Amino acid sequence: MTQTEWLPVPGLRLAAVEAGIKKANRKDLVVLELADEARVSGVFTLNRFCAAPVQVAKARLAKAAPKYLMINTGYANAGTGKKGLDNCLASCKLLAEATGCREEEILPYSTGVIGEQFPLDAFAKGIPMALAELDEHHWGRASEGIMTTDTYPKVASRRVEIDGVPITVTGMSKGSGMIKPNMATMLGYIATDAPIAKPLLDQWVKALADKSFNRVTVDGDTSTNDACMLISTAQAKLDEITALDDRSQVLFDALESVFVELAQALVRDGEGATKFVEITITGAASDSDARAVAETIAHSPLVKTALFASDPNWGRILGAIGRAPIAELDVDKVSLWLGDVLLVEQGGVAESYKEADGAAVMAKPEIVIRADLAAGQGECTVWTCDFSYDYVKINAEYRT
Repeated sequence: MTQTEWLPVPGLRLAAVEAGIKKANRKDLVVLELADEARVSGVFTLNRFCAAPVQVAKARLAKAAPKYLMINTGYANAGTGKKGLDNCLASCKLLAEATGCREEEILPYSTGVIGEQFPLDAFAKGIPMALAELDEHHWGRASEGIMTTDTYPKVASRRVEIDGVPITVTGMSKGSGMIKPNMATMLGYIATDAPIAKPLLDQWVKALADKSFNRVTVDGDTSTNDACMLISTAQAKLDEITALDDRSQVLFDALESVFVELAQALVRDGEGATKFVEITITGAASDSDARAVAETIAHSPLVKTALFASDPNWGRILGAIGRAPIAELDVDKVSLWLGDVLLVEQGGVAESYKEADGAAVMAKPEIVIRADLAAGQGECTVWTCDFSYDYVKINAEYRT
């Protein structure tokens, strides 16, 4: 979907400006303004070194309906101690004073370098600029304004109907490294004008994150700043949605589609990535076992470098399966596929397997790895990417 097709969500305006927070000539301060009727739910990183804005946003979300969301890039404001927390609160105060809302009605978010303080004077400069540029069509600008090592903005939109009423879903995300969301540096903001009751919104954001952002990994590192927010502006002329039923399933499906597209975009834009990889485990004793095996494969540096080299070294995949943290595994029952090519059956190389067939699959830009453990009904799919030379270069030079 192109920028001209990104659909505005009634009841939400956005702006992104060059405040000079860390670097000149780049959008680095984003403000989202919500309608008075809006309600917001979110899930955040479980990293215990969570950033100051995560602490503030979580606390405020539990107490008040937000009026503004403010996001800065350049500095993560994590590992910054009391001063970092004070700076976070002070930045919110600047926005509150400029808009006349209460400080508690502002949710802050940050992304960038950990352990460095951000300059409040840049917020004082940027906030009036942002408020002057608020517009419901600025999804593209806002998505650029939250990028760090991303190479392109990530936005997705859908439109559906409920009871004959058109409903819009639009969202944006950022992240290409330090990506292994564990939510009970990824940011996601998805909005709809459908009036969703707050208790259901709370349920849906967790369920949707588990189906999307919690299924992707670039490098196995959980950020200090992860946040995924679901916003209902409640502007559509529709009875409030209070449960997932035949009436609301179409909305949930549209939301899931946007969540998954944005989550997969993080992997497709993974730092230095050249391959998009889907890993599916079936026949596990439980869904949690399937997930453990899938993530062990996805996190293996040996598997990821083989993917980059287009090397069908399936022994690395078997090694990852064998060391996955699950209670039981009968290796003689394991089957493994690379695309449609059967690599392993009954714990050993398949008689039909030819190296050229495996190499042909590995040369593709999108690859599917599938394993059946023949131990039960558990299954899970995760999405990941390869490790290239550029991944090392990008992260080695991140602060220089």
